[in-house]
Amino acid sequence: MRRSMGLRRAWTGALASLVIGLGLTAALAQPAAAASGTPKAVTKYKQVSAEGDYVGQGQTLSYTPATAAVTVSGNAGDAQLSVSTDTDWWNVELAAPQGETLHPGVYRNAERAPLRTGRSPGLDVSGSGRGCNEVFGQFSINQIETDPSTGAITLLDATYTQRCESATAPTLKGVVKYRAYPLSYAYTSDAGDYIGAGGKATYTGSTSTFSAGPYGDGVRYAVSGKRDDWSATLTPPTGEQFQVGRTYQAERFASTGTAGLDVDGDGRGCNAVTGELTVTKLGLDADGTVKAFAATFVQHCEGGEPALHGTIHYYA
Repeated sequence: MRRSMGLRRAWTGALASLVIGLGLTAALAQPAAAASGTPKAVTKYKQVSAEGDYVGQGQTLSYTPATAAVTVSGNAGDAQLSVSTDTDWWNVELAAPQGETLHPGVYRNAERAPLRTGRSPGLDVSGSGRGCNEVFGQFSINQIETDPSTGAITLLDATYTQRCESATAPTLKGVVKYRAYPLSYAYTSDAGDYIGAGGKATYTGSTSTFSAGPYGDGVRYAVSGKRDDWSATLTPPTGEQFQVGRTYQAERFASTGTAGLDVDGDGRGCNAVTGELTVTKLGLDADGTVKAFAATFVQHCEGGEPALHGTIHYYA
């Protein structure tokens, strides 16, 4: 009989309380240097322009600090990212509704930022002399942090979709990252897999909350969002510590030479697990507190062939 998780919401709440007590909430912006697998902040800008889009001219472009000057200005109410090279420039403005500040979430029905009305959020992407007179679009804030003294933006992670002059115009889509540590959970479930029910999904900061805390010598991780709750317990083989980059054979409970892997989703869990996991990043404070964690896993329930494939990025 497959394991039922009828108390999962209570368990998730208890874990969230534990994590908050440990200072491991998703509001963290600057993970400490890791004991191993030091996490790296990401700065990049990418845009994909559909054919017929006036601003992007149907091109796909990508920039990093190695190829362009990438800067952020503004504040939590009106954030701007600027990208410039010797030949072109781009500017992305993301603005909260008047009188509000940006926070993780999805901002729909955006209008051109300098001209937004009422309670509408603002969006304005322009570049190389081209811009919209009127904007129709939306954007998502996955992470945002500001300096407590100056209000300057210190971290930004967002995506956007912009249409020029008409709600049905071709799209310009973009990804904005400024000193952002990856924060997401994604899974793909094979047909017949009990946990994932054959589906797939990705959870980011705009829709979901994340937590991670110590569990013996391992990590207990939880995600809540999109009407879903996920938890994962990952532990090294008995008597060992996780080694970054190593792939472990796994069962539900760790034993000598075998790691522990137990991933639950929306009330569904395995009585017995076989599979494997790889820890790709592990960032710890001096006292062992989890500050950054990344892993991939493949989990089979009850000895079956169908698998749940997952990727964890917790500030790493």
